[in-house]
Amino acid sequence: MSSSYDFIVMGAGIAGLRAVIELSRHGSVLCLAKRELTESNTQYAQGGIAVALGPDDSPEIHLRDTIAAGAGLVDEDAARVLVTEGPVRVLELLDWGVRFDRDAHGQLAFTREGAHSRNRVLHADGDSTGREIRRTLYNHATKLPNVHFTEFGFARDLLLQDGRVVGVELLHQDGSTASVISRAVLLATGGAGMIYANTTNPDVATSDGAAMALRAGAELSDMEFVQFHPTALYVEGAPRFLLSEALRGEGAYLRNSAGERFMPAYHELAELAPRDIVARAIRHELETSTAAEPMVYLDVTHLDGQMLKARFPMIYQTCRNHGLDFTRDLIPIRPAAHYAMGGVRTDLKARASLPGLYAAGEAACTGVHGANRLASNSLLEGLVFGARAALAMAAEPAPAHFDRATTPPTIASGDASSGNGDDAELRFETQQLMWSNVGIVRDATRLTEAVTRLTAILAALPPPQNTRCAEARNIAQSGLAIALSALARTESRGGHYRSDFPKRDDMNFRKHSVMVGDRVYFELNARS
Repeated sequence: MSSSYDFIVMGAGIAGLRAVIELSRHGSVLCLAKRELTESNTQYAQGGIAVALGPDDSPEIHLRDTIAAGAGLVDEDAARVLVTEGPVRVLELLDWGVRFDRDAHGQLAFTREGAHSRNRVLHADGDSTGREIRRTLYNHATKLPNVHFTEFGFARDLLLQDGRVVGVELLHQDGSTASVISRAVLLATGGAGMIYANTTNPDVATSDGAAMALRAGAELSDMEFVQFHPTALYVEGAPRFLLSEALRGEGAYLRNSAGERFMPAYHELAELAPRDIVARAIRHELETSTAAEPMVYLDVTHLDGQMLKARFPMIYQTCRNHGLDFTRDLIPIRPAAHYAMGGVRTDLKARASLPGLYAAGEAACTGVHGANRLASNSLLEGLVFGARAALAMAAEPAPAHFDRATTPPTIASGDASSGNGDDAELRFETQQLMWSNVGIVRDATRLTEAVTRLTAILAALPPPQNTRCAEARNIAQSGLAIALSALARTESRGGHYRSDFPKRDDMNFRKHSVMVGDRVYFELNARS
């Protein structure tokens, strides 16, 4: 059974929805949401969206901050696209009805987060920015012609024809499959946090896009760079709920088991240092503590409690649900996997290395984040490159269909999973292994162990005959890609820290990693 659309967009977060809006002008669009349409990393994005619209700001200053945060690996051309097109895209959101927070005079309220030199971060409902942007984009998209949304539309693999991506293989909840043919496919599948045992990401963030692209033969880039958010709620029985960096932007302190504020000893920006530095500092404080139960806390008790409750209503209520009132209690925290800088390698038009395949948002590696994402640049990236992807996809020629005298489409499964192991147990083992061996601090011994074991897990996984098994395969496959890339980069930079190679090595590694199949190599510029 097969069907066809002009365009397929996998994912209904900010990148996918922005692409859908543009593509609706050029043909029929199928937007696939793996679960409910509301479930995506965008929905949970608290911190805000960074954009140079303030009176003392400019795209050039925003570019400078982005490059500084990226530890020498930001692709300047891509970052310039981000910061110069970003204001236009955010003004579109305002035209479409997004409700960003405003000051007492009715002007947009800009705040500051770590490593920004200006107040340029916009929020909505205090700490629900992503949810408000997703609502706005979805409401706008549903009013447009040619757009078809499908919930629980899980794409198991890409379809190839004559070396070109021509569609996807859908896996239905009953285990049946269907082929959907299209002129172009956009991977806007979101993040990879569920690869790790501790993550701020929702359950849907299983790195489906990167794994599918790798199996089809597309190139990935910078997979070793994973951002661990320093401040996730650490309470027994609670999910690792994100405690926005904006709390530290408002003046929150980090304290160790002894109640001491420790970040000034690690970086001149203290609590507003880049996330990788803050995460490693917390880890070091925990490891060197002499307390019976080492702890690290986020402290906002010295700030205006009423202001914070209004500014961060979702965070306040979540803490209250777990017995904490942040106006008087210290909040126990731990780092957690948060954002993947790497992903499907793309050019400035969001084109992947395979014809007919595009990627945008967290699933892509555009080069704008380098080795360490600047806070709140991710929502902007989804907007800018989601729109760019759509414009390029609209120019794609229609592929040959099944009924034409050409090579029929094939499923790009590259399947290594043919065992009969328990997918739930193997998924759990993968997540624990990634956290212990490929986490905040890495070394050759543990990375090698991880590569060996992940290879065995992939072979032991049962065939992806249902969504659960398919996700376990994607988690293991993307985890292996991260481990192989981390093993190949024998230096420390940004979100990748090697205890056996603690120094940054610009001579040999001021380059992007590129992965094809199971091979990793390095290029000065991984984009064309």
